[in-house]
Amino acid sequence: MSTAREDAREDRAGRRLAWCVALVLRHAPDHVAAGLLGRLDGPARKYLTRDAWLPASAVTLLLRHGTDQDRHYIARNPRVVGRPLPGLPGPARYAARPGPSPELLAQAGPGPFGAEELLGLLRRHGRRPRVPLTLLRMPHEPLDPGFLVREHARTPLPPGAVEALLLAGGLSPQTAGALLDTGARDGAGEREAYGPSCAAERQAYGPSWHRPAVRAVRMGLLTFEELVAHVAPAHRTLLLADPAGLPPRGLRWNLPELTGMRTAVARALRPLGQDPRLWAELLRHARTVPLPLPELVAGLAGGSPPEPADGPGPAGLEAAVRSLAPRAEPDPQGGVERELALASLAVPMETVAEDIRWVRDCLARGLLDGADVVRHKLPACWALDEDHWLGETYTPDRHDRPGPVLTARAEAGRLFALALGEDPDAWWSVARALPEFAGTLPHLLLRVTDGGSVSARP
Repeated sequence: MSTAREDAREDRAGRRLAWCVALVLRHAPDHVAAGLLGRLDGPARKYLTRDAWLPASAVTLLLRHGTDQDRHYIARNPRVVGRPLPGLPGPARYAARPGPSPELLAQAGPGPFGAEELLGLLRRHGRRPRVPLTLLRMPHEPLDPGFLVREHARTPLPPGAVEALLLAGGLSPQTAGALLDTGARDGAGEREAYGPSCAAERQAYGPSWHRPAVRAVRMGLLTFEELVAHVAPAHRTLLLADPAGLPPRGLRWNLPELTGMRTAVARALRPLGQDPRLWAELLRHARTVPLPLPELVAGLAGGSPPEPADGPGPAGLEAAVRSLAPRAEPDPQGGVERELALASLAVPMETVAEDIRWVRDCLARGLLDGADVVRHKLPACWALDEDHWLGETYTPDRHDRPGPVLTARAEAGRLFALALGEDPDAWWSVARALPEFAGTLPHLLLRVTDGGSVSARP
């Protein structure tokens, strides 16, 4: 009997540790996330791969560096979408599509195609991925990754062709990242400004410019951090991180993916600090400079930015930069009611449902926002999990209140970065202490960074 109780206790501890590690992985850089995954024991790792809110970047790292057992559990996780694993959409699904239509055979011929001929067809029919997927199933010479990257650098492939290449499988993360760079204009990799207007570039590349980036993450090829490093020009990265930067329909981020993208972009923008001059320069340069965002930010922070070209830039860029820029602390609103609402976060209600109703009511009245919940709610693991203060939903990829979720994730990412930096040992200490810690998240981070005892009591 005692052995069964001990097994049940260990099982519960493994589940709680996996849940808390999944919460921490939302905000960890890739190399820190890989270190955290490597420190988990077998049972906790198994529960992590089955966790409901396993971040997309962690899925990519587990697919890339994990074991066959990791892939087995991820493939059967109903919350993991779009990965090329058994039972999930991938190359096998698209190989089962009907063959080429008579119209396509009349235009392209029956094949086999040479590499240059296939690339020309992909350019001609690459507005959407359906026809390029059919072309890639027809007889053709294998596309050499180096040749593909050079041709794309000379003249970028249409977004539908790039998406089809990602879906067809066989691309390395390096090749997939190179296909997301539309700033280079020749094989030598030298970058040129787009010229007097980005509107012509947007019209030429099409309104589906975002689909390859979303597909690269969904296919498990790239993490959000790698996506930010490869996507060019920089204004595309900024628009990908803005809730209003993508079309309202079609392939786009779900809410957890959007928060992951915003976290990675915020990490890349961190060298700008809170200097308004640098943020204004970011907006001026990001309109036309065809560099990836990290290179542009490094130039701005180092005092040697590239010379921007004249042009209005894409629509929505100013709003995207404004949504990512640091904001001054607003004047407290609500007076005594707000103070009571903040105090109530430290005193859970009698039932979870009542607690959720109270927090949602405070959010609706503007007394609290997501950042307040992260800073003041007890315990810290509940503050990091929106389901514990917004309620679970039938749709796992979104909440009915995305605003508080975005502000909560942004504040949590800021606190983690400020306290822990990129020290894997500190991140692991927080993940280990989080399941049983009864205080707030700032209190936990302070205990870990000061080297004090992290007990179950605040």
